Amino acid sequence: MLRYFTLVFLVTLLCGCQHPTPSATQPTAWLAPGTKVRLPPPSLAKPIRSQQMLTGQFKGKSQSLLVMLDANSEKLSLAGLSPLGIRLFMLNYDSTGLHAEQSIVVPHLPPASQVLADVMLSFYPISSWQQYLPKGWHLTDEGEVRQLFDPTGQAIVTIRYRAANTQRLPVSLEQHAFHYQIFINYLNE
Repeated sequence: MLRYFTLVFLVTLLCGCQHPTPSATQPTAWLAPGTKVRLPPPSLAKPIRSQQMLTGQFKGKSQSLLVMLDANSEKLSLAGLSPLGIRLFMLNYDSTGLHAEQSIVVPHLPPASQVLADVMLSFYPISSWQQYLPKGWHLTDEGEVRQLFDPTGQAIVTIRYRAANTQRLPVSLEQHAFHYQIFINYLNE
């Protein structure tokens, strides 16, 4: 009987000590058809607060979206609004994972984790991505262009930047594998 209580006590103690690993709470997104990546943690050394008008082009159609981005050392928040100011979605990514709330269903709006991946590829340093990219994939940063390459050397994502004061701001993202482009205009410069 003592052995039974000791076993139950040890199992209870071990279960109480378990914590989810950070990777278990991190969302995933597609880099290309058949290739998923776990997103880096939301922690960002230099905080970003930005209001942007995004214009996406996909299959010859164009759609605009007002986005409010707030990222710091603890979390990333992204709110999407229609051009008229109606809230469409809210994303919060922190140590507990990705929490998404969609207020209005918008046709052709990608999943929350895809939007998050594009934002993080554009704003987060390459060093935060390195350990999360699949084997053979790599990011380069040359001048005003950042590119994500697959193992064959083909460019999958191209992000263009412009200098603004002391920052480098993304102004366009082209996703070659999924055939869409996003153009970014900043509203709070």
